Amino acid sequence: MAVKNQVQLITYPDSLGGDLKTLNQVLLKHFSDIFKGGVHILPPFPSSGDRGFAPLTYLEIEPSFGTWEDIRQIGENFDILVDLMVNHISRQSAYFQDFLQKGRKSEYADLFITLDKLWEDGQPVQEDIDKMFLRRPLPYSTFTIEETGEEEKVWTTFGKTDPSEQIDLDIKSKKVKQLLTDFFVNFKEQNIKIVRLDAVGYVIKKLGTSCFFVEPEIYEFLDWVMELADSLDIELLPEVHSHYSIQYKLAEHGCWIYDFILPYRILDTLINKSSNELLDYLKNRPHKQFTMLDCHDGIPVKPDMDDLIDTKEAKALVDVCLERGSNLSLILSDEHKAEDGFDVHQIRCSYYSVLNCDDDAYLAARAIQFFAPGVPQVYYVGLLAGENDVENVQKTGEGREINRHNFSLKEIEEFLGKEVVQRLLRLIRFRNEYDAFNGAFEVLESAADEICLSWKKDDKYCTLYINLQTNKSVIEYVNESGEEVQYDI
Repeated sequence: MAVKNQVQLITYPDSLGGDLKTLNQVLLKHFSDIFKGGVHILPPFPSSGDRGFAPLTYLEIEPSFGTWEDIRQIGENFDILVDLMVNHISRQSAYFQDFLQKGRKSEYADLFITLDKLWEDGQPVQEDIDKMFLRRPLPYSTFTIEETGEEEKVWTTFGKTDPSEQIDLDIKSKKVKQLLTDFFVNFKEQNIKIVRLDAVGYVIKKLGTSCFFVEPEIYEFLDWVMELADSLDIELLPEVHSHYSIQYKLAEHGCWIYDFILPYRILDTLINKSSNELLDYLKNRPHKQFTMLDCHDGIPVKPDMDDLIDTKEAKALVDVCLERGSNLSLILSDEHKAEDGFDVHQIRCSYYSVLNCDDDAYLAARAIQFFAPGVPQVYYVGLLAGENDVENVQKTGEGREINRHNFSLKEIEEFLGKEVVQRLLRLIRFRNEYDAFNGAFEVLESAADEICLSWKKDDKYCTLYINLQTNKSVIEYVNESGEEVQYDI
């Protein structure tokens, strides 16, 4: 299976109409020629937290979303991408619940990382923990085993609660490899075409390291999982938020990667009216990438942009985002903050809102994304030019809800009527259908307040011109009749 070089949608199973059946109807009615690249359905599995990212199993679909039959129906017209949280599984899963009951006697005990797998006596050493890239204050949770009353500490990289809802899997265990194999085989049966390996950077736990993207062990795991996916004709997309050099190592390893640099670069370019850094970046980046501007988390800053940004300039950009209603996710461990204390992990917002709901700026951002080599993904809120959902943040206390609005069928119809959305749909159609995007890419010389990008294949070529002072974007291209024409985005 080859990933199609066309635009993909990212959506929750219940965000466009309420469930998978309705999602399929919405896709067929409004977007059949828009998402030719496929649909990334954020976790549709039974889950106990983190909006789907604490799955109990991958063998079932959450009943309130629908069934595997609904997924297969969508798959008849769109390639489907789903997530596999290779690092962890839900504390409510049958596997962990059995362990909670029986402790070491459970047939699933070896799926998990009890602390004696790291420290012989099972006692955590603070000096080792200090070196780790932490996602919560302590990287483990304590549980009481029902049958014995004994305490067991198990590794939990993620989770907002204590004990955590997300229990790490021991990828060294044969049982974990068998479990992951079962999940992949099921995906194949359900016609899933692409699997995103979520949180894959955290799978190796090794004392004396940050326990994040530990080399060379991470490649041994990736090679194993790539071979498994290949045998089932499934493409893999590892998801790693890290220093950009790690992304490039993944690319050298033959993996698809995410362009987590582009969203910040484009934002900086449009707010500060200068294209120099963006264009330098576009000249040198790997081409085998998935591109995005917005997603269910936020615009990546640290560690993705480390060594690519001046923290004072970044702070000024972040301040503009805050003025426009964004909120922030911050880095927890002091060791991984910048020397001057800069600690922004992600800027959470709707991309339309962070560009001040300026239609031309927003279309310019999308045009840059679509011209950057790679497979473009458009998040459902961005598709409808949705704005910051501040009400939902206040209601839930979860900052990421700012960009996770659920649209009713009535709202979808209403937002589709917006001029900015119609302009975006036209741009997506052009990106999907114009053949030059399968050719050679070039960054053309331009003034600092302009952007010129071009694609050429045989007698077809198209060039994007953006004036950063006005945010006006124009594409010049050769049409079917061989005439040069201009398309004002």
